[in-house]
Amino acid sequence: MNSKAMDEFEALLKESFEIDTPEEGTVVKGKVIAIESGQAIIDVGYKMEGRIDIKEFADPGEAPRIAVGDIVEVFLDRVENARGEAQISREKARREEAWDRLEKAYESETRVDGAIFGRVKGGFTVDLGGAVAFLPGSQVDVRPVRDAGPLMGMKQPFQILKMDRRRGNIVVSRRAILEESRAEQRAEVIGNLTEGQTVDGVVKNITEYGAFVDLGGVDGLLHVTDMAWRRVNHPSEILNIGETVKVQVIKINKDTHRISLGMKQLQSDPWDAVEKLYALGTLHKGRVTNITDYGAFVELEAGVEGLVHVSEMSWTKKNVHPGKIVSTSQEVDVMVLEIDSVKRRVSLGLKQTQRNPWEVFAETHPVGSQIEGEVKNITEFGLFVGLDGDIDGMVHLSDLSWDQRGEEAIQSYRKGDTVTAAVTEVDVEKERISLSVKALGADNFSEAVDGVKRGEIITVAVSAIEEGGVEVEYNGAKSFIRRSDLARDRGDQRPERFNLGDKIDVRVTAVDPKTRKLGLSIKAREIAEEKEAVEQYGSSDSGASLGDILGAALKGDKS
Repeated sequence: MNSKAMDEFEALLKESFEIDTPEEGTVVKGKVIAIESGQAIIDVGYKMEGRIDIKEFADPGEAPRIAVGDIVEVFLDRVENARGEAQISREKARREEAWDRLEKAYESETRVDGAIFGRVKGGFTVDLGGAVAFLPGSQVDVRPVRDAGPLMGMKQPFQILKMDRRRGNIVVSRRAILEESRAEQRAEVIGNLTEGQTVDGVVKNITEYGAFVDLGGVDGLLHVTDMAWRRVNHPSEILNIGETVKVQVIKINKDTHRISLGMKQLQSDPWDAVEKLYALGTLHKGRVTNITDYGAFVELEAGVEGLVHVSEMSWTKKNVHPGKIVSTSQEVDVMVLEIDSVKRRVSLGLKQTQRNPWEVFAETHPVGSQIEGEVKNITEFGLFVGLDGDIDGMVHLSDLSWDQRGEEAIQSYRKGDTVTAAVTEVDVEKERISLSVKALGADNFSEAVDGVKRGEIITVAVSAIEEGGVEVEYNGAKSFIRRSDLARDRGDQRPERFNLGDKIDVRVTAVDPKTRKLGLSIKAREIAEEKEAVEQYGSSDSGASLGDILGAALKGDKS
């Protein structure tokens, strides 16, 4: 055999040797020659046979698909095991085949088919035709899924999010597929919608602020303010989940694909006739729909509400919460005060439906008339007396007594006392009524000093002697002469030189109706008499002494 023939022989021998001894850890083809005891006997060539459980030929949730004569790919673990057979695996062959296929799909971002077959912590396991992947719970559906039972074993598409062959990790998403198809469906539905169009939809979800309506693959928001012209406190008042409703497309946001819907837009706007139906100054019946700190909203008709401001609720209850005057759902009479059609506001008045109690009082109680009422409050400046019509009148300190100072007189009154007084003034605009208790009694001082003028000499009687002066009485009215006014000479300014009942001539220095006092002075009388004597009988400048002048004056008096 020449060298060339020898080389060819060696090459063929080597090739034959390599063919006859396949490499362990590779995928090889084999033929099913028999199925017995739940196992398939497979001839993998190379004068070798192996056994594989037939369940390895089944997809999750499906029956094994294997028959005698089938050509299958298997993974050769070992050329010969203890029984002299090849140790082979269909599952490992499927895994290797699957990883090759999945890596290509991952690189090209194409979908892969698989089936969810188990539950693990944080998600599920998915068979991707031989390779096992992890499906996180957040990636199962667009919305959280409580029960994934119906999805188990069902063949469906998945998107590979991440894979690592070395570690054997694959992460997939079902949600990405749903969102993509949903977006396509949404874009198609939105493309067929136009603003102003009327469509039918199914109420899918109800929230505090509105309801989501399914328009056939895409949701639109029906805000609570667009459900009816009237006030709707909660959408559940007029809608139920699953109900079919007719809505109008109000707005479509091309960027976010959000759709705003309305129901009230399909009804006539009650505001079109408000100015005609609710003229200023007219009275109407309404129902209280809402109460706030600043007033109460009253529904005049469905879709037309007005506000009764707290200042227009009561003539007399000024600083109380509106909830103390009216209650929700109460029927009330109101007057239209103002209409703003642009802002869609009606101002209403509750107190205007009743007569102003101050006007009524002024008509029924003219100035000078007598009233009787209970003391509601006592302040530093007077008494507040309760009157008819739930209003108050005030008796000022100065109107309590003729004889006592107001601060003294008010001490004798207590809350709840009944007092009688005269009406002295009624100011309807300022909502003020002035009363007087003393006006019902006689003014002893005025009567006593009637006609008395400043500078006049009057005779008074000593009624009390004190350290600072003497108290005197004139026609029943008492006054006080201070020590410094008891005499011209300082030595005679002693109160003790007088006795009770002494009659004294005094000069009137002041008549004060406010303090109800007469200003009296003996000193002023003596000075006035001296001045008069000097003028009548001579001047001290002429050389005559004051004694001479007074002597002459006294002599003249005697003659």
